[in-house]
Amino acid sequence: MNSQNHLPMIGVGPLIVIPQLLLTALGVVLSILGFLGFGKIDILKISFLIIGVIVIFFGIYMWFSANFKTKVDKYITENKLATTGTYGIVRNPIYSAFFLANFGTVLIASNWILFIIPILCWIYMTIFLKQTEEKWLLNLYGQEYIDYCKKVNRIIPWFTKN
Repeated sequence: MNSQNHLPMIGVGPLIVIPQLLLTALGVVLSILGFLGFGKIDILKISFLIIGVIVIFFGIYMWFSANFKTKVDKYITENKLATTGTYGIVRNPIYSAFFLANFGTVLIASNWILFIIPILCWIYMTIFLKQTEEKWLLNLYGQEYIDYCKKVNRIIPWFTKN
């Protein structure tokens, strides 16, 4: 593989992350302004707050780990498939980090209507990744990428499959 034949450093990231952020922000603002007041879950507010903060911090940790511990940019420039560290528990830890931060924000908002947002974001990311980065990775890494996909989830972090 020549040095010009690798994934772009930023790629489709903004097209995946920005809509998630905007949709989550819109939902939370609508909830705060009372337009979705009938969906409030006051009885579980403290529990959702605690869980939401934990989920957000896990997302921040994943983002930090993917960028600075695993150093994904080095893998990209060296045309290597990152499969260790955070990439050992999820194939797209940077996108997953934003997904988790948005999900944590929805939990903190404590409005059951907003729970549709993470589902929509997951569907959007899945379709978008299948049509873009996954095709690029399959083209670049072939069977190595196929084997990796069999072991590691696309967006939701989980223990690797044997």
